[in-house]
Amino acid sequence: MSRKRIVVALVAAVAMTAFPIAARAAEPLDPAASDPVAMGWMRGAPPPVDKRVTAQDGGHLQFPRTRWSFSHMREMLPSRRVPAAPPPASRLPTALRADLDAVTFTPMGGGASMTWAQAMQATYADGMIVLHRGRVVYERYYGVTTARTPHILFSVTKSFVGTLVECLIADGVIDENALLSRYVPELAMSGFGDATIRQTLDMTTALDFSEAYTDPRADIARLAIASGAVPAPPNYPGPRTIDDFLPTVPKKGEHGRVFTYRSANTEALGWVVARVTGRNVADLISERLLAPMGAEQDGDMLVDSSGAPMAAGGLNLTLRDLARFGELMRNKGRMGGKQIVPERIVDKIAAGGDKTAFAAASYATLPGWSYKSQWWISHDSHGAYMARGVHGQALYVDPKAEMVIARFASHPVAGNVANDPISLPAYRAMADALASGKRR
Repeated sequence: MSRKRIVVALVAAVAMTAFPIAARAAEPLDPAASDPVAMGWMRGAPPPVDKRVTAQDGGHLQFPRTRWSFSHMREMLPSRRVPAAPPPASRLPTALRADLDAVTFTPMGGGASMTWAQAMQATYADGMIVLHRGRVVYERYYGVTTARTPHILFSVTKSFVGTLVECLIADGVIDENALLSRYVPELAMSGFGDATIRQTLDMTTALDFSEAYTDPRADIARLAIASGAVPAPPNYPGPRTIDDFLPTVPKKGEHGRVFTYRSANTEALGWVVARVTGRNVADLISERLLAPMGAEQDGDMLVDSSGAPMAAGGLNLTLRDLARFGELMRNKGRMGGKQIVPERIVDKIAAGGDKTAFAAASYATLPGWSYKSQWWISHDSHGAYMARGVHGQALYVDPKAEMVIARFASHPVAGNVANDPISLPAYRAMADALASGKRR
């Protein structure tokens, strides 16, 4: 057997047992039956063997264990602290509205209407917070997640990294039209070699990299092994760090023509940031975003075996601090009387990217959307835009309704196409209810 076929076989074996996109059951437990408290995960000293969740066997990424592990990921994999602001944190005034659970909407595709409360259960929510004009009007936690729990953000992390890179572009530290290989010569012979920073930010690079979450042989599985997110099989000969993996990604096609979502793009941007600043993205997210905006609790960022942060999906924050980031963006980069992110950057992101390039990706639940600087842009009448992560992580900013929604979830299906038909109409219904001032 050739070396390439051996690598593919090993990756497939790991993915089938440990990678979350391949490990879910054909008919997963419903939200009530899979509640992590009810299931008794990690209770006892030590917990019974059949109630343990461990990373060494990939159990931390297997549903229904994920309903516990997503709120404990920083304890199960190597991570580094992402410091918050010195006390006191920025204020989030609270004016909870009990009536909002009764907000109703019709899911995509029609059918029976649902309430907001039903949507929380149907999407396996771990936590949900809604801000209206900077006030907390709705806040719920489920399972083992609390207001003090840092939860894995997965690809919502990308939007923090994209915003950080835009700040460095505004500072003149990075040239968005420069090739990645100008900053990281190690990528010159890879598919990234002749791609620009802008193309990488907007994910219009032409790479031979598959992000197919249901394919155990996909390149995203190899990246997961390299980053340490899943265990490597014995004698695995492939890359063991993110920076060792990225030069192996080949080119396929022409850069700048179509949008294709690939986590490797964000990891490459993380390497660029580290090279040009001498700092890693975890430290800079703390210094440029979390601390200035007044985050109330330290976050954590997963790292690979070399200590490099997982830029594509490693950030862990509390729900309130994720909502603060959304509020920062809603207020055009201002928080606590300070301009933290230049207003022109927020406007640039909110304006969106190339809708034609995005349409080529054929996202059934996102017609008319685009992608800009690691953010998803709706182009709807409210100017809403999102940060999105697998299994239902979300940050939704609606400027017209003056609303921010942050959600943690542990949906058994990785791709957001599984929850979008409920989530997106629910978000818009909440925006309409808040914007109209309607109470039920």
